[in-house]
Amino acid sequence: MVFSDTINNLGILQQVRSLMRVDANQYPTAKVVNSVNNYLDTVTGYAIGADRRWAFDDTNHTRLPEGTTNLVANQPDYSFLSDEQGNQILNLTRIDILDTGGSWRQLISRDQVQIGEAIGEDQKTAGLPIFYDKIADNIIRLSPKPITDVTAGLKFFFQRVPSYFTALDTTKAPGVAPVLHRGFVIFAAYDGALTLGLPNLQALSAERQVEEKKMEDYFQSRNPDEPQRRIMGLIYSSR
Repeated sequence: MVFSDTINNLGILQQVRSLMRVDANQYPTAKVVNSVNNYLDTVTGYAIGADRRWAFDDTNHTRLPEGTTNLVANQPDYSFLSDEQGNQILNLTRIDILDTGGSWRQLISRDQVQIGEAIGEDQKTAGLPIFYDKIADNIIRLSPKPITDVTAGLKFFFQRVPSYFTALDTTKAPGVAPVLHRGFVIFAAYDGALTLGLPNLQALSAERQVEEKKMEDYFQSRNPDEPQRRIMGLIYSSR
């Protein structure tokens, strides 16, 4: 479902105004854009948290969610705030390093509580990093700290914000599964009805709950090719 379709009036923008029974003067495009982008954040956040085995990414992004940065001698901390196109990075999913033989290998993720010595002791001697500690969602600390500079020696994989809409968009569609597109119409129409105090707010609220449930069900059952995992509870016997 494209954002705007002035020929058939089937775009998100046109359907939102139709449900609200308003025109462009009563409810400007910028307000619809804001609501659509808010729901895009909601869908993205749910998708990222639904299954850690699947690195969700908005299909409207034109570059893969990975990048490289330089290793700097004696510098343990690295931040990855945005990708090469300026999209904010939300979470790091993997870090690889270029070893002395010119091959990539994966660094081991660990937390401060797993370090069996005082914090900082492992930084006294430089070497080839083996571990990384995620200090924040997009900031890491290498251990040991790098012993030498390496151009593009660190490769990072990540999840990022979605590709947002602007008021000038026409044929752009949400970068999620088409079965979820109606949710953008309902969410934006609900926002508009709430803002303007329209009488159909309760009906749109019910529709919004339906679309949110549809989204949850979609992401929870998204991998039919993977075997289901059954978690057995503990069985206790009394004596």
